[in-house]
Amino acid sequence: MTTLVALPDGCTVRSPEPGDAEALFAMRAALTTELIGCRDETMADVAEEIVEPGFDRRRDGFLVVGDGNRPVGYGITFGKGDRQVVGIEVRSRAPEVATWLLERTMHRAREMGRECGHAEITVDTDIYRADEAQRALLAEYGFRIGTTYHQMRIDHSGPVPMPKTPPGVVVRRGALDDAARWTAHETILACFRDQFGFVPRPHEEWVEYRSSSATFDWSQMTLLEVDGQAVALRECTDGHLETDDCGYVATLCVLEAFRGRGLAKYLLHDAFALDAAAGRSGTILNVDTNNPTPALALYESVGMRPTLVSEGWRRVVPVT
Repeated sequence: MTTLVALPDGCTVRSPEPGDAEALFAMRAALTTELIGCRDETMADVAEEIVEPGFDRRRDGFLVVGDGNRPVGYGITFGKGDRQVVGIEVRSRAPEVATWLLERTMHRAREMGRECGHAEITVDTDIYRADEAQRALLAEYGFRIGTTYHQMRIDHSGPVPMPKTPPGVVVRRGALDDAARWTAHETILACFRDQFGFVPRPHEEWVEYRSSSATFDWSQMTLLEVDGQAVALRECTDGHLETDDCGYVATLCVLEAFRGRGLAKYLLHDAFALDAAAGRSGTILNVDTNNPTPALALYESVGMRPTLVSEGWRRVVPVT
């Protein structure tokens, strides 16, 4: 494959290996700290990404190394579902490397689309709003902003009272068997099918992805039932424990027919109480401002505040 730009002299590209995690984490942490003042992931996050279920690192990962085999850029192409939507990620301080990686990941995205028989595909990528260089590069290549994400946080300075369970609601803590995991997955699919960039994963891959994560445990999933039907779900992880000493609400959703009954607020206050009881400094979550529900207002109403803004950029491209 030939790109319109060349890698700088002394740079080569290869597939990422599990043994690259430490060096790759150092590169990414330095770049993130430069952009937002802190790192936003752990080495475990990077290591898990390299071997994530559904990701073929030998075909879809591009590690650019310079002198001393030191990482200077990293690109990922991740096919979602039937590859009608493909996610890409490009990280590098060097403009020439970032441009090369963008072209390379886009080329691989088109290959995925052709392999699945599509005439065109949608390519998505998420970046920090503070990354002006990346924003300019994406705009130059025809990407446009599709949505904005706010990272929200609330601090806990002492005990937080447990909320009262809403009338008629049964709380199921943990998804410890196959039946509970099927229910959890089906609830997520029903709630998020119209969300920006959401593409369902096969159930087995969805289970494998969560089971392989060092920061997730099935006991951290909570379902709410009404008349025996699962109507709301909260999925928590330890994804922000190392970096922020905070609990993390990775997923929060309520079936459309049961919205407006205070179920989301209950699950938030419940998470705050559990995190405070565990001695954590706060609770963090991310909200899509393109959400069909007024989610940002909900989180602000329970005392959360925005601390970081990211953007989802999108381009529809023919595969030829």
